[in-house]
This record gives sequence, structure tokens and C-alpha cells, in this order.
Amino acid sequence: MLDGLLLGFQTILSVQNLLLVLSGCAVGTIIGMLPGLGPISAIALMIPITYGFEPASGMILLAGVYYGAIFGGSTSSILINAPGVAGTVATSFDGYPLASSGQPGKALAIAAYASFAGGTIAAVLLVLTAPYLAKLSLGFQSADYFVLMLLGLCLVSAFSKRGEYLKALLMTCFGLALSTVGTDLTSGVQRFTLGRMDLIDGISFLLLAMGTFAMAEAILMVLRGDNDKFQGVTRGSMKLDRQEVKTLSPVVGRSSLLGFFVGILPGAGATIASFLAYGMEKYFTRDGPQFGTGNIKGLAAPETANNAACTGSFVPLLTLGIPGSGTTAILLGALIAYGIQPSPRLFVDQPGIFWAVIASMYIGNLFLLALNLPLIPYIARILAIPRTMLIPGILFFSIMGVYLVSFNTFDILMLSMIAFTAVCLRLLSFPMAPMLLGFILGGILEDNLRRAITLADGQWSFLWDRPSTVILIILTLLVLISPVIQRYISK
Repeated sequence: MLDGLLLGFQTILSVQNLLLVLSGCAVGTIIGMLPGLGPISAIALMIPITYGFEPASGMILLAGVYYGAIFGGSTSSILINAPGVAGTVATSFDGYPLASSGQPGKALAIAAYASFAGGTIAAVLLVLTAPYLAKLSLGFQSADYFVLMLLGLCLVSAFSKRGEYLKALLMTCFGLALSTVGTDLTSGVQRFTLGRMDLIDGISFLLLAMGTFAMAEAILMVLRGDNDKFQGVTRGSMKLDRQEVKTLSPVVGRSSLLGFFVGILPGAGATIASFLAYGMEKYFTRDGPQFGTGNIKGLAAPETANNAACTGSFVPLLTLGIPGSGTTAILLGALIAYGIQPSPRLFVDQPGIFWAVIASMYIGNLFLLALNLPLIPYIARILAIPRTMLIPGILFFSIMGVYLVSFNTFDILMLSMIAFTAVCLRLLSFPMAPMLLGFILGGILEDNLRRAITLADGQWSFLWDRPSTVILIILTLLVLISPVIQRYISK
């Protein structure tokens, strides 16, 4: 292992490869900051450029773009409540309130430090455990994934205020219902499309996220009459005092481990990791009721977890050839285009590529921190823009971000309808995060349930046949009834 790591650093510490890592991180960060664009778009744009490089150099560039886009994706979530990437939705829950309270510099700095720590810790774990975790991830079956998705959905209580647990459950069911719109990939049957060709592919995540968060927030600003602007942000506002560092250290450690181990599961990914980290942190910390109001733990936990999960997703990709998300599927395509088939013997047959990608994660995280920290005071000044200019800007980016993905005017109409519905629901104190969580996990939940039932010959015995499934079911039931238990204990 030590020899392989030295080979990886020897490969990456050439002038060309260092420039490629730096370029990939910079391009990924810029694209990730733009609402509507994410790591998939960033990597797709860069793949043609990599054809002129050696396989190791090309993968180093694409890996840099990947975690650069995740690193930069938190910026729009924090500043304008526009999570254009699913993995940064949970970041906006406390990041946006913290930035809106006049501390955008601190919010961005915490996100940068948490991202750096999560990515670095996960890279160390990747080096130490990749071959063993590949075998572990193979042990997870459809039944385990199904119950894991249920566990994620039951964490909706983490996103609900006291006394609003039923509202959160209703919004989760609403999100699950929205995820069924479109063509059923198993049977090819169209579901709930109302006869419209525009809904055959379903409702896109970007459209739903922009409508419920960014566009709805802009409309609520108008309804509230927000005409003030924040004061300029200085470098001093980025500093964390000793108590804050002491508070965040265990949060970062826990979230890094959780994010990495969720990331190694094929099909899980950064989105589920960020939601689980946020929910678990709210459950197990004393200041859980303060989450959603700008709590620094609520910002650091999902931001650490999504970056750790991105690094963890390279375990099934490199060792098994199994992509855990759309982004890693594109990376798998790039590897195959180079004539390289990922397998458990990749780090033996192609050690230069395997260890160069891992070494690039260490260097890339350092570059990302060095690139982003000096720019935070200037990026944070977005919130100093008068509301009369900021609100039209948010609306413009929301509409253009959705339109440029599909070039379909029907999506703009859908965006407006979703935004109007979201505003009405938010005025009635219905939380939006559970709906988005249900929408994201709905398709994965349905696919794994069908697969598990098929493998069990139509029986429900798959729920208790395996110890891992039983343990996950017990955890899910505990999470589901925990609000009732907490209320009983408080009385």
C-alpha cells in the first residue's frame, strides 16, 4: 500500500498533472457555484479535453472537476438558497439562515473547512480500506438498500419543528408521489403524465429544487417586503473562535465516517449521506431544536458528509466498476473509453491510475481550500446587493438554469406552478426538505423494493431473512417512533 501511494504521488507531482488538478478544481468550483449546473455537467464538458492526455492524467483532471463541483455547489445553496445539486440541499437548511443573519463569510468558511476535512479524512480511509470495503459493499443486497432508503425517509422528523412531525411525513409522501411521475423503467408504462409528452421523463430534480427553494424564497422576499441589504463582509467574519472549532471537531469526525461509509454503497451517494448526517446530528446533539436557524453544526455535518461520500464513491467505481451515481457513471464511461475496465485487480494491473487518482484527492483538497478561502469575502458580497437587484437575479438564474437543461418552455410553466405551490405550503408551515428527500429517494426505493420482491419469489420474507436487513429495520422503527418517545420522556 505504501509503495502504491508513493507511486501515486510520483505520478501526480509532475508539473503537468499538478496543473491538471488545479485546473480541474478551479473549473469544477466555478461550474458548481452556478445554480442549475453540477458535477455531471462539469465532467461531461471536460471529457472531450481529456482524450489528448494519458489515462492517469485524464482521470486526475476529471476527479478534480468532480470534487471541485461538489465543493463549489454549496455556495449557491448558502447565499441564495438555490441548491442546484442534490448533495447540497441539506447544506442550505442552516447555511442560508446563517448567511441571511449577516454572517455569509462565516457560513462559506465553515463549508470550506468542513469540505476540506471531509474529503481529506475520506481520502485517508480510502487508502487504508479500499480493498476490504469493496467486499463489504458487495454484501449489500436490494433488501438492505430498500430498508436503508426507508431509514432515510424516516429521518424527516429531523427536518420538522416541534409539533409538525405529521406535516413532515405528509410532505415526504408528496415527494414520493412526485417521484412516480413519468415512465416506469421496469414495465415501460407511463404513469401520471396526464397524456403530456413533456412528463414522460418525469419531473427533474433541478426543476423541483429551484421551484421549492430559490424561486419560492425570492417570492417570499417580495411578500415580506425585504428591501434591506447586508453590510459588507470582511475577512474577520470568516474566523472561527476556539469554542466553535471545539464544537465542530466531533461533528466533522462523525460526519466524515458516516459520509464515507454511505458513499461506498453503490447507489447511495452524497445526497443520502448529507441527509443522514444532518438528521443524525440533530438527533444526537443537545442543540438539535436550533437546527434550521443557522446552527453551525447543521451546516458542517451535511457539507462534511457529502464530500466524504464523493471520495467514498470511488471505492465501488475503481474496485468493482459499479457507479454509485450519475456522476460516477460518467467517470466509468471515461475509464472504459481509455480501454480500462475497473475491477478488484485494477490496483494491481493499473497501479499508476488507481493510486494517482487517490493521491490527487489529497492535493486537490489542498488546492480547493487555497482557491476558495481568499475569495470568500468577495463571494459573500452577493448578499450585500440590494434586494431590488438580488430578487430579479435569483428569478433569472432559476428560470435560465431550468430552461438551459431541457430547452423546453413547459418546464418554465412547471417551475412557476411548483414555486407558487411551495410558497402556499411554506406560508402554512409545511417543510419543503422532506418533500425533496422523498422525491430523491423515491425512485431508488421503488427499484430496490421490486428487485427484492422478485428475488424472494413475490414473498415479503426478504425483510427478515438477513441479519443486516433486520438491524436496519430496527433502526428505522426506532427513528420512526422517536418523536413519540421524546414527547413521553419530556412529560
